[in-house]
Amino acid sequence: MINSATLLEQYLTQPGIWDEMSTGSGIREQYSKVFEALKGLSIDALHQKDKLASELFMNQGITFTVYSDNAGIERIFPFDVIPRIITSAEWNHIEKGIKQRLKALNMFLKDVYNEQSIIKRGIVPAELINSCEHFTREVVGIKVMHDIYVHISGIDLIRGDDGTFYILEDNLRTPSGVSYMLENREVTKRLFPDLLYSSKAKMVSSYPIKLHEILLQLAPTQLSNPNVVLLTPGVYNSAYYEHTFLARSMGIDLVEGRDLIVDNYKVYAKTTNGLKQVHVIYRRVDDEFLDPEVFRKDSMLGVPGLIGAYAKGNVAIVNALGNGVADDKAVYNYVPDMIKYYLNEEPILPNVPTYELSDADHRKHVFENIHKMVIKRTNQSGGYGMLMGNSASDEQIADFIKAVEKDPRSFIAQPIIKLSTVPCFIDGKFVPRHVDLRPYALCGPDGVEIVPGGLTRVALKEGSLVVNSSQGGGSKDTWIIE
Repeated sequence: MINSATLLEQYLTQPGIWDEMSTGSGIREQYSKVFEALKGLSIDALHQKDKLASELFMNQGITFTVYSDNAGIERIFPFDVIPRIITSAEWNHIEKGIKQRLKALNMFLKDVYNEQSIIKRGIVPAELINSCEHFTREVVGIKVMHDIYVHISGIDLIRGDDGTFYILEDNLRTPSGVSYMLENREVTKRLFPDLLYSSKAKMVSSYPIKLHEILLQLAPTQLSNPNVVLLTPGVYNSAYYEHTFLARSMGIDLVEGRDLIVDNYKVYAKTTNGLKQVHVIYRRVDDEFLDPEVFRKDSMLGVPGLIGAYAKGNVAIVNALGNGVADDKAVYNYVPDMIKYYLNEEPILPNVPTYELSDADHRKHVFENIHKMVIKRTNQSGGYGMLMGNSASDEQIADFIKAVEKDPRSFIAQPIIKLSTVPCFIDGKFVPRHVDLRPYALCGPDGVEIVPGGLTRVALKEGSLVVNSSQGGGSKDTWIIE
């Protein structure tokens, strides 16, 4: 009879790819306890844990939406029961690198919406910013509380074939997924309570408390009990589950645009006891939908007059408006220069090498090596608007080349990096699957705090490098251990 020990012995790593558990000749030290615990389980016991995890996610209603899927609106979020293990030493390096990066990005956002010294010095091209779809001219000159633009971020990292961590992209507008990180841990507590305890994995459950503390600190006036709300686009948004989860966890009201009004440059929530002033809005609505008087006039999701109240300093909006300029995948290429310019430091975590396709030489190089490249739209996320050159058809490649030649500013290219792999329990076997990591950082008046671990996203399809849930990906619990 095949048992877990036999399956683990049959676990095959892929040549030239960094596997987080196995070196090919042995098990990495950080995985030793998990490895031994798994060896002691029968296949039936693992199947039972896998089934229990699915039932727990189903019962909790932990879902996401795939807009392109006509078969249905909501899906249960796929979860793999084998945790991903990262050492404290590795985590300390990641944490320092993210803090450095966020400090520079905050300074860049303040600069680009005020003095623009980095543009005047020629470090970031003016044309790049002026052509950026998410450079929000309507908020130029607006002062934000404590000069903090990025209060909540999800910085995506990948690990290359030599074990180096790279920053893949910055999510500085309305980053999602933190509820899955928290729920993954709760499910793991049910599946492996003794192992979690004996491994001394760092806890993640304090995230909602820390987030709430920061939101309270951002109130425009000194109040003993500021009113904080979470603004959601509504039940049909892909991350609506997360909106309800976070509002409930923080004990704040979940509101839609129709629940708020602006009077005399102040924001009020409609309640059964009349109007109640709102001091801080944690918004999960994109900039262009926030105020129909300033942005999209057809928006039913926002609040007329909200930007006027924001400009007067009567309400804090988290994250700040205009952050999308720093999310642009072409601007991403200049973050190492921002770190050197604002902080006079070398980047701790490197970028993935990036080619700007508005540059003719870069474009020529990418087209000549397209089967080794991934081409991305600069203003899209979620795995959409992307070409994986190594798996694309000739027709898809030809279509992308035409699109790039028509509008090169809207595309960048990067060499395909074989993401590191971790063991997953799929169809009764332990198999390697590619992963990335999204740590969540909270930035308040007292500095940056990063929850130890973050969300590990898994490309569940064999050979796939696309980890996004919208593209068939799932997730794992992430343990930071000594």
